[in-house]
Amino acid sequence: MLTLLVLTPLLGAVVISLVPARRRELQLPLGIALSAAPLGVAGAVFVSFEKGEGSFQMVEKMVWWEPWGISWHLGVDGISLGLVALTTLLFPLSLAASDAITHRRKAFVMAMLVLETGLIGTFLALDLVLFFVFFEVILVPMYLIIGIWGGERRVYAAVKFFIYTAVGSALLLAAIIALAVMHASQSVEGALSFDYLALLDLEISSTAQMWLFGAFALAFAIKVPLFPFHTWLPDAHVEAPTAGSVLLAGVLLKLGTYGLLRFNLTLFPEATVSLVPVLAVLAVVGIIYGAVVAIVQPDLKKLVAYSSVSHLGFVVLGIFALTSAGLQGAVIQNVNHGLTTGALFLLVGMLYDRRHTKKIADFGGLASRVPMMAGFFLFMAFASIGLPGLNGFVGEFLVLVGSFPSLPAYAVVAAFGVVLAAIYMLWAYQRVFTGPLTGMANRKLVDLSPKETAILSPLAALVLLLGLYPGILLDRTAPSVEAILDRIEQTTDYQVPSPGRLEDVFASGSGDGEG
Repeated sequence: MLTLLVLTPLLGAVVISLVPARRRELQLPLGIALSAAPLGVAGAVFVSFEKGEGSFQMVEKMVWWEPWGISWHLGVDGISLGLVALTTLLFPLSLAASDAITHRRKAFVMAMLVLETGLIGTFLALDLVLFFVFFEVILVPMYLIIGIWGGERRVYAAVKFFIYTAVGSALLLAAIIALAVMHASQSVEGALSFDYLALLDLEISSTAQMWLFGAFALAFAIKVPLFPFHTWLPDAHVEAPTAGSVLLAGVLLKLGTYGLLRFNLTLFPEATVSLVPVLAVLAVVGIIYGAVVAIVQPDLKKLVAYSSVSHLGFVVLGIFALTSAGLQGAVIQNVNHGLTTGALFLLVGMLYDRRHTKKIADFGGLASRVPMMAGFFLFMAFASIGLPGLNGFVGEFLVLVGSFPSLPAYAVVAAFGVVLAAIYMLWAYQRVFTGPLTGMANRKLVDLSPKETAILSPLAALVLLLGLYPGILLDRTAPSVEAILDRIEQTTDYQVPSPGRLEDVFASGSGDGEG
């Protein structure tokens, strides 16, 4: 099932390549249909996933290159499950919102489908070479999406994105090779192996862990992007087409937080414990810096881009809190951010298609002309700033609750990020949608079409569902989170602070730990 999930978009790209160039009217609808097929498979994976299991499920393994110990090795656990589902949801919605792409549409749809294959494969790969291949495959279609179909400075933004990521990838590859060589030196057969599960059993010295942790962490910090490696993100977001921005914020940035959680914490537990203060500082700086810079942005799209720097700082803080609630908050906030920020970029793109400007000063009083758009925007803004009852509150609440036992000072500072988020989001909404209607161009705006409403509605429904019933995801992620903490405790002197486990946080006051 997982192989089918990975390869279906790639087969879709092959199908699109066979569509005659003169049949332009078929290219986008067919692409939407082909990108919806993985969503159906992902739904089956989600339903089939067994709650209460901390190990990988639906594992598939086939030797790819035996002399080098490389395998086609896939598996899904609670940490990757939500991200796979999010990925397969955002692609058909993004393609459906790409009517404005008329230049080389066939190539655009193919690039999108190849990108989807790379993203799904990255979240499911359990062989580090396979992971690296998917991790690198993503670069090419994203580079093309920004560089060909982007804005005026698209080439500059695409090259900047490519160079930043390629530098991190080079260090990541070197570290992966070092792990395989260590496996060969420690195994009886002297065989190389890139199998993630086999590499967990390596005995790595404290010094080696620090170096390897740094190589992995730098590659993933650039992807997040974590301060101060964030400077490529605003340019890429502003210049990318709407679909590119949605997928960049909704999924690509999660490769960094997923990598930190999947590889850094488990492969290098001693280094993780030692470097918690460093990563926590960078996370908190990113939370405050991203929010402050978002407040002063004159460009609506760049404002949403900087909000991602702030929100993903919460994810990184939750990861390095090293508590159950913190890790749970990080996992669900990954998904929450993809839903809310993806929807906000869709709305900004729909507004841009009507007015061909993203400057906040060019708008004013739009709610009277486009009430449906204003309603969706306000709803997603509330979710983004963490209004109780919506999904953003669940993630940020768990991160802050999980951070207080181990990192109380950092949690206090991070909490101000929530206040700043309310300032930049609501102030932007006020300037764009409230007050008297300004300008003749704004008076000619039309509200959301039925198609645009259909694109935004599933995202709004999931924002509400995960806000009111987060257990649908948290029940599946909890065992995987507990397994990571168990490994850290078993391989280091670290002890999860109390209340740092889920049973501590949600225990009743009866004294027996139940409830």
